[in-house]
Amino acid sequence: MDFSPVAKQLMTYVIFFLIPAAILIGILKSPWVKGLTGEFIVNVLGKFLLDKNDYHIVKNVTLPTENGTTQIDHVIVSAYGVFVVETKNIKGWIFGNSHDAMWTQKIFKHSGKFQNPLHQNYKHVKTLQKLLNLKDEQIHSLVVFVGDSTFKTPMPENVTYGYGYIRYIKSKTRRVLSSSEVTEIIKKIGSGRLVPSFKTHREHVANVQKIKSDKQNAVICSDCGAKMVLRTAKKGQAAGEKFWGCSAYPKCTATKPYSE
Repeated sequence: MDFSPVAKQLMTYVIFFLIPAAILIGILKSPWVKGLTGEFIVNVLGKFLLDKNDYHIVKNVTLPTENGTTQIDHVIVSAYGVFVVETKNIKGWIFGNSHDAMWTQKIFKHSGKFQNPLHQNYKHVKTLQKLLNLKDEQIHSLVVFVGDSTFKTPMPENVTYGYGYIRYIKSKTRRVLSSSEVTEIIKKIGSGRLVPSFKTHREHVANVQKIKSDKQNAVICSDCGAKMVLRTAKKGQAAGEKFWGCSAYPKCTATKPYSE
């Protein structure tokens, strides 16, 4: 019996259906698509649940920094302050507090670590605050989780889930900016941001990867966790010799020997 026609049909099915389906599933599960999905959900909630006359949403804001760029998911400008929103599309149980450098994601028996999103958003807040010349009470850091995740430890009020981020924004009822200041802030963001484009996003991702690589190759202080810098002893028996000193000196005086 000749099975070649069946084999050809099977090969056609694999080429035209299974392979594209596998590629599509891989793309949909990628961090990039998850990030876009999370940002889309936050954007839709904001547009429908926040009065557009009082709250002005600016999404995907990439700002230049001293060592590259920083990318903010959403900036919401209002008379009640400027809200800097970091979105996390993560599933599973979430453990962490505001002081931890890393938080834990647990899915059944598997656990993983990810950067504390409050620490991640701190750079966004400070970069934008400098650009807009805002006081601390005029700018708010806000983290919103979307997806199938559950907080298993108490979270600060500015770490929310889904609709909770709308509730947090509306909880700020004291006016800290005038109408003219709100208008000026929106203009400054528009003129200070990099043009939203695939090129801008690609260059930002490359910058982030470089920073991660630099951190992985850095010498870290075992006492406080800060980066160590190469120094040269100026006095004593070791004068002229190089050593690793904590960048947090004089708060932290830890050292490590240096070898070529």
